[in-house]
Amino acid sequence: MKAQRPGDHGRVVALAGNPNVGKSTLFNALTGLHQHTGNWPGKTVAVAQGTYTRQGRTFRLVDLPGTYSLDAHSVEEEVARDFLDSGQADLTVVVCDATCLERSLLLALQVMERTAQVVVCVNLMDEARRHGLQVDTRCLARQLGVPVIPVAAGRDEGLEELMEAVELYSHPAAAPKAPQSPRTDAERAEVAGRCVSMAVLHRRADPLAAQRRADRLLTDRRTGLPLMLLLLGGVLWLTVAGSNVPSAILSDALFALGELLRKGLLWLGVPNGAVTAAVDGVYRVLAWVISVMLPPMAIFFPLFTLLEDLGYLPRVAFVLDHAFERAGACGKQSLTVCMGLGCNACGVTGCRIIDSPRERLIALVTNALTPCNGRFPTLIALITMFFVGQEGAMGTLGAAALLLGLLVLSVGVTLAVSRLLSATVLRGVPSSYTLELPPYRRPRVGQVLVRSVLDRTLFVLGRAAAVAAPAGLVIFLLANLHIGEGSLLSYLSGALDPLGHFLGMDGAILLAFVLGWPANEIVMPVLLMIYLAQGSLVELNDLTALRAVLVENGWTWVTAACTVLFSLFHWPCSTTCLTIKKESGSAKWTALAVVVPTLVGACLCALTAAVGRLIG
Repeated sequence: MKAQRPGDHGRVVALAGNPNVGKSTLFNALTGLHQHTGNWPGKTVAVAQGTYTRQGRTFRLVDLPGTYSLDAHSVEEEVARDFLDSGQADLTVVVCDATCLERSLLLALQVMERTAQVVVCVNLMDEARRHGLQVDTRCLARQLGVPVIPVAAGRDEGLEELMEAVELYSHPAAAPKAPQSPRTDAERAEVAGRCVSMAVLHRRADPLAAQRRADRLLTDRRTGLPLMLLLLGGVLWLTVAGSNVPSAILSDALFALGELLRKGLLWLGVPNGAVTAAVDGVYRVLAWVISVMLPPMAIFFPLFTLLEDLGYLPRVAFVLDHAFERAGACGKQSLTVCMGLGCNACGVTGCRIIDSPRERLIALVTNALTPCNGRFPTLIALITMFFVGQEGAMGTLGAAALLLGLLVLSVGVTLAVSRLLSATVLRGVPSSYTLELPPYRRPRVGQVLVRSVLDRTLFVLGRAAAVAAPAGLVIFLLANLHIGEGSLLSYLSGALDPLGHFLGMDGAILLAFVLGWPANEIVMPVLLMIYLAQGSLVELNDLTALRAVLVENGWTWVTAACTVLFSLFHWPCSTTCLTIKKESGSAKWTALAVVVPTLVGACLCALTAAVGRLIG
């Protein structure tokens, strides 16, 4: 990505800094909605650009990837280094963390050796004060020889002073000093330590003692894993308990709106056949996807984002790092697994954080083994109907516990498949990497809600709706085009019956999964449409009535168990497949990412069906 030149679009300012120093928060605070994101040419690392205006002059900010060094040991470091060396920036703002300033200054010193025009932004000053740290930025400026501005970007403190410094020092004639000659790493560390010893005052004996006590619990293998499971179980329980009622209300409202839409189209003179296809086909699928997806996502994503904002997710990666390393994969894959819980396409995109191409491919191929948010409604409904057997608080708690067990199973299968891939088609030695445990931070609830709703919930929902709409038309045509006395849907279902019965299911279930490829949320309504021989998607909000329909069509606990397993492990949705193709650049790896979870699901279903037949 090439930055716009200042002749027409203002001065170019690069934002550099370590991960987790609040650089993105600062970028968002300065640019607001005037920003866009693109990939560096030939790379899969996103670089954001944005603009802000001060006193009639436009400044273009380039948010470089978070990096600890410019020695180019990773793609992120290479992108940051190349941009700074390109001469496109009129000024570089190095964002440092006031709570661990010495580490941040190592990067600042490297940047100062490459360019003369640097402003150091000491961010998170509010957290430093809370930890009993006092940073003398004037003393630090004297030591470094460049402007140093104290900022608390999350509270909008110091932004005006920072913009003033950017305006003053971004002019080529205002360069504060000539670039220094390169230092060794040891010399940089010595300089950084000396600066911190003179500029930082510790008001407490150990300002991070509370954080260390928390980390002893959350990162120890004996306590970290149980606490992680307990926390994830709580999130799932809140998602299950909180989504049922709003989902039913939203479904009733959207399906009622569909009838108004039908009347409106007929009043406008639209032909009856087109109205039926539009309302019973396209609209009903969209209504189902929205009513099923929106409530659980509106609960799950904010809770997940709160954990991310708190600084807990890197602790999850730390706890699971040893397991993924033994599987020949990268510990960062645990983070992509967590992202896959929300959306597998997002999890695949998140694999960019893995530096090793081999380990990145392992994460790409196995991400669909993690059930995304779109599979939760089917899993929850089947668990509740066939394995919990009661409603109310205890039923919800039981459903959440079983769902947690399925997630643990998915992680175990992910590790096993990763080990198999690393020993066969993706052989290699596991790489090393730096995993930072950032300080715990008080979540910014307002920003969390905005990010989770706009960046995740609505983004994922919009993408699912975009593929579900044409799928609704295709399903409608299959259900309403007849050959003899049967519809195309019934003929296709019958053709799949032998394979379905071998896997402990039937042809209708398999066909529902096939037609649900655009969006996992429509699997259950398509199945009901096949069973009830309806020409459009069927809505059954009452689980008792739904169970009765399934039992009438030959379902047993074995059928339910096999359907749950196949819902857990089968091919990724169309959006995820396209994302895998884009990220890997290879049809071969995309095909493998489709085949692997499907084979896992088929084998587990066949085994479960065989055991079920054996015990009667």
